[in-house]
Amino acid sequence: MKQLSIAIIGGGLGGPVLAGVLQRHNIASTIYELEASIDSRPQGGMLDLHEESGQRALREMGLHEAFMKLVQPEGEAMRVLDKTGTAHIDQPADAGGGGRPEIDRRALRELLVSSLDPGTIVWDHKIAGVTARGGGRHELTFTSGKRVSVDLLVGADGAWSKVRPLLSAAKPAYCGVSFLELHLTDLARRHPASAALVGAGMLFALSDDKGLLGHRHGDGSAGIYVALRVPEDWTVSCGVDWTDARAARAALLDIFQDWSPALQDLIRHCDDTIVARRIHALPTGHSWPRVPGVTLLGDAAHLMSPFAGEGANLAMLDATELGLALAAHGADVEAALAEYEAALFPRSEEAARQSAAGLETCIAPDAPRGLVAFFQGHGLSDAQAPAE
Repeated sequence: MKQLSIAIIGGGLGGPVLAGVLQRHNIASTIYELEASIDSRPQGGMLDLHEESGQRALREMGLHEAFMKLVQPEGEAMRVLDKTGTAHIDQPADAGGGGRPEIDRRALRELLVSSLDPGTIVWDHKIAGVTARGGGRHELTFTSGKRVSVDLLVGADGAWSKVRPLLSAAKPAYCGVSFLELHLTDLARRHPASAALVGAGMLFALSDDKGLLGHRHGDGSAGIYVALRVPEDWTVSCGVDWTDARAARAALLDIFQDWSPALQDLIRHCDDTIVARRIHALPTGHSWPRVPGVTLLGDAAHLMSPFAGEGANLAMLDATELGLALAAHGADVEAALAEYEAALFPRSEEAARQSAAGLETCIAPDAPRGLVAFFQGHGLSDAQAPAE
């Protein structure tokens, strides 16, 4: 097994977990990452890591203790509001920890990457194409012109994976919802009223087929996703230049004109960088026939909307199970891949169903009624009855 060349395409979360699990079993691998460094771009907001998936991965890598020193217990708090600002759920963080500790995505990625042997990640390598060479081998071509042949290829390269076409003709489809990503820097000092509105953790402000989905970050800022049920081309065809912050804020405030002034302030006071994102998903139940020498993990395998909160956790679990299967089966790579995929497909299908249902629950005409009912059914002690 040590003699096999293993290429992992993508150095987000799943790629480093796979490399780390393999490293713990004395199996070398190489991650090819298109970013020039870990500091090339913002890493996103907070993640809650589940015991059975994200935290399991960290335990397998020997990083759980270090992870627990980085978590933010207050991040498990949650508020659910309607457009008037009425709180239907106001759940503080559990003083003893709720079992899904929150960590800044950047801190998590840095923890994973720093645990890898030097040279495991090859930065600034963007895939231009992949060619099957027979016998399970594949040749990678990078935009620089460099070529590499490998015995095992793992696509951990996200929604628009360059590896996926080797296995499946499926392509991500628009989910009917688009996000406008906002950011509010130094929230508590600059906008204390908005800080109190968002709370210490997650915010769901939902009504009328739209929402403001927020989360406090470890650096004192907050990320807000404006969620709108709109046609696929709306972010382009609506006529708004999203790089013009003043025009973008005005357009969004018009869309939310009947929402409470306090909620509107999350838009009114946001930073100047506003990013439009269309939400896509692969078909629920996406799978592929066994193809020698190649497989997928994370979004490359089962892209779904973020409304089940499973994306990062599933990627880390996929990577863990693949790494353990490869370690257990030694030179029989195909047996390892078959075992991994047999568990991967039903697991990801169930998560995709939950994600699709979550989207319909949150971005709905009568929201937040469905979300409140869901959380009440899961025993949130501070849940209040939905307003009539």
